[in-house]
Amino acid sequence: MNNTDFSLSLGDSSNFPEYISILGSITIIVIDSSHRGKDILLLHRISLISLLTSMVLSSCQWEVGSVPIAPESPRINTPSNTFRLFLLIRSLLSVSLSVDYVRCTKTALAEFSLFISTAGSGGMPLRRANDLVTIFVASECSSLSSYLLSGYAKKDIRSNEATMKFLLMGGASTSFLVYGFSLLYGPSGGEVQLDKVVDGLLSTQMRDSAAIYTSITFVAAGMAFKLSLVPFHQWTPDVYEGSPTPVVAFSSVTSKVAALALSTRLFGITFPYLSSEWHIALGVLATLSMILGNLIAVTQTSMKRMLAYPSISQIGYIMIGILAADPDNGYASMITYTFIHILMNLGTFARITSFGLRTGTDNIRDYAGLYMKDPVLTFSPVLRSPSLGGIPPPSGFFGKPYLFWHGWKAGSYPSVPIALVTSVISIYYYLKIIKLMFTGKNERSATSTIYIQNPLVSSSTSISKSSIEIAMIIRALASILSGILIDPIIGITQNTLF
Repeated sequence: MNNTDFSLSLGDSSNFPEYISILGSITIIVIDSSHRGKDILLLHRISLISLLTSMVLSSCQWEVGSVPIAPESPRINTPSNTFRLFLLIRSLLSVSLSVDYVRCTKTALAEFSLFISTAGSGGMPLRRANDLVTIFVASECSSLSSYLLSGYAKKDIRSNEATMKFLLMGGASTSFLVYGFSLLYGPSGGEVQLDKVVDGLLSTQMRDSAAIYTSITFVAAGMAFKLSLVPFHQWTPDVYEGSPTPVVAFSSVTSKVAALALSTRLFGITFPYLSSEWHIALGVLATLSMILGNLIAVTQTSMKRMLAYPSISQIGYIMIGILAADPDNGYASMITYTFIHILMNLGTFARITSFGLRTGTDNIRDYAGLYMKDPVLTFSPVLRSPSLGGIPPPSGFFGKPYLFWHGWKAGSYPSVPIALVTSVISIYYYLKIIKLMFTGKNERSATSTIYIQNPLVSSSTSISKSSIEIAMIIRALASILSGILIDPIIGITQNTLF
């Protein structure tokens, strides 16, 4: 077997973060089998240590140049390292958020950590894959783990329903993506490397054929599903509502970070001669996502389902950076806003996790008067919800204008004004929740509102809220600090990434 038969060599230090993550997962399974799942804190610490070590190793490779690690293999470059770091940050924060949920619901932490690690391990090669086979395998590795995570709460019928819908819709989207790849494989002369596919299409004079237009249509549809772009978003609200909250916190951005990294490579490298076509297609999908995501969110009564629709619109905003296609500013603004979105999203779901464990509900009306019952739980959304809506001083206010400005300079004239208008709409439903917490009167008694027994929580388990509250406060402060330090963050993305 020569070097071209495999792309990940054990002697290659650039892949150490992936190795550490996989090794941590194996260690968790071995210890869980020997201890029969009794030592949850030990498993939790091993998971955190492995992810933290992977993050440190990934940060040490920040300056690696855009060079292949083996002939015809994936390329390691600073943009892909950045997306890998985002995936590791997301996994680390999700695991730290989940330990209280696992202890209270008496579910298995080993499987939860394994699926999160596997999803991240699939996403890490996906963000730098250079051939169609690797893209498919890595994508399925990440997707299958996400399907299993959505059904993690086996005793909850809503979780089972979410898994079934997610699996069926995911299978359909994968078939679209693979069919699009097959239409590239044949006309290119049997090539699978992205750059050689383009060369093959040129040599066979098939770059403007009907097969290539059909291919880009199916590839765009498959990627739109993974990004939850309208009208391929139907799975998102149901999966958000039915899945356990820590799972939603993880999957709400992780799969999309990997899909964003893949989109920048797949469309930019494989379809350079159809740039105007895929720009128009993605621009229409992004615009529809911004409009419908924010309008439908206004009518929701479930907190998790309400957050599903803003996540759809947020991806629409981020797509403006891809459409700008400017390595100096467009992609940099997209990555900057993605980083800000990770901080905002994780903190929001930390609050929902804490509230759901103590009440057994995620209905928005049950948040009425929360300030009088739990000021700390109210503190987090007061700082973070304005950031999601783009209100100063949190980082979301600075990230959106930066993204929109470079989109406008790149010529995204229809998308940017719509993004501004829909951002104003989003401010309404975020401020409505904050107002409800301070001035609303819950129709239930004060006692029943906060201490209803969650049906998934063991009656013998006392709910400790200290770790989740600490996580909420830290992430709220991080959201504000990233807004204050937005200029250095933007400088790093511009000067280091490209």
